[in-house]
Amino acid sequence: MDAKELRTKSATELADELVKLRKEQFALRMQRATGQSPKPDQFGKVRRNIARLKTVLRQQAGGGAK
Repeated sequence: MDAKELRTKSATELADELVKLRKEQFALRMQRATGQSPKPDQFGKVRRNIARLKTVLRQQAGGGAK
């Protein structure tokens, strides 16, 4: 998901997406802790998506430049 797509969504949709990504991040950590082997590249992708989403939320709140 890129930032252009995120900027078209409302704040509530972004908050829902953030919760979904946090749950996915937790599931990946649990898989690693229980000995299952998740794809290692997924950790970085999810983390970057969370950061991207939080950046767009902050910009929509009026705190950031475009």
